[in-house]
Amino acid sequence: MNLIVIISLAIGLVLLVFGAEILVQGASRLASALGLSPLIIGLTIVAYGTSTPELAVSLQANWSGEASLALGNVVGSNIFNVLCILGISAVITPLVVAQQLIRLDVPLMVLLSILVLFMGWNGNIDRIEGIILSLGGIAYTLFLLKQGNQEDEEVQEEYEEEEHSWVNKIPLPPLVVNWLLVVGGIGLLVLGSRFLIDSSIAIAEHFGLSRLIIGLTIVAAGTSLPELATSVVASMRGKRDIAVGNVIGSNIFNILVVLGLSSTFSPQGLDVSEAALRLDIPVMIAVAIACLPIFFTGNRIDRWEGLVFLAYYGAYTAYLVLDATQHEGLSAFSYILSLFVIPLTVITLGTLTWRAWRRKPSPSLARAVGSSSLPEDLDQD
Repeated sequence: MNLIVIISLAIGLVLLVFGAEILVQGASRLASALGLSPLIIGLTIVAYGTSTPELAVSLQANWSGEASLALGNVVGSNIFNVLCILGISAVITPLVVAQQLIRLDVPLMVLLSILVLFMGWNGNIDRIEGIILSLGGIAYTLFLLKQGNQEDEEVQEEYEEEEHSWVNKIPLPPLVVNWLLVVGGIGLLVLGSRFLIDSSIAIAEHFGLSRLIIGLTIVAAGTSLPELATSVVASMRGKRDIAVGNVIGSNIFNILVVLGLSSTFSPQGLDVSEAALRLDIPVMIAVAIACLPIFFTGNRIDRWEGLVFLAYYGAYTAYLVLDATQHEGLSAFSYILSLFVIPLTVITLGTLTWRAWRRKPSPSLARAVGSSSLPEDLDQD
């Protein structure tokens, strides 16, 4: 593997991140000019905009005949989003979990993850199933629009800050600038995805790794950089509910839209390998299910829970590498996971859930049920 491949990979990642950023900037301003509220813009365009790299890469991989890379990108991104992005964000500062996420979005993420397993059980997600997923994405977006009638003061303030963005310094009419940003962002996403896929294939061939493994690791982490940047910055600015919502919304978008469109625009559908059915999709489901007890025990994700997320992502990645290289330590590593780590996790989650159900909510927590803001007594780190 030569230096050009590494440079090509880096260029692809940079183009994807920058392309997603300017696409979101332009699309947000166009939507605002059409009279959409900042809350609606944040729930739809901005949230989905951070997932455009996944969409661009998966479609490009599908058209290039690398269906396993497209599937690995979606599954790997969803695992990375929860374990790594939420983990890092929670380590920075404990995260708030809004009640809407607990009641609706997280259960929906769990059901969609299970649906992917059922759809791919026969080894293929066909065009009809892809259309069903895509229509589900449209329905979910329409639901968000309906729910976003009332503007949130925090989101309003966030968009007022955008008035001082670098975009306003461009000496062109605002409408022209916004359209240029949208078109330019799409172009950078397409170009960046091409760089990323070509370099990833070269890396896979050099190390003898499968396209699925590369999609689950390098490509998944690379296309999730916009979500990582958004959630980390939101955490540092104290907008911790936005950090969580961004991750959950992106995961739902990845399944409904990215996987749906990838299957829809492929004549043969999207092939699902035995390895994905045996390990990766079940891990995606397990990660989604694990969010439920962690999220509703106290309406927050504490630092220790963030560290647990990061540890699990490290263990998952290590297993992928050991399995792909058939390392002699694979059996011992698997034994430790199955005998100690997994049972301990199940016991811990079960205990947290049981305590949450038995604990009578305090008055401040009861008031929080009807509000996405965090009570003062829970807002202390």
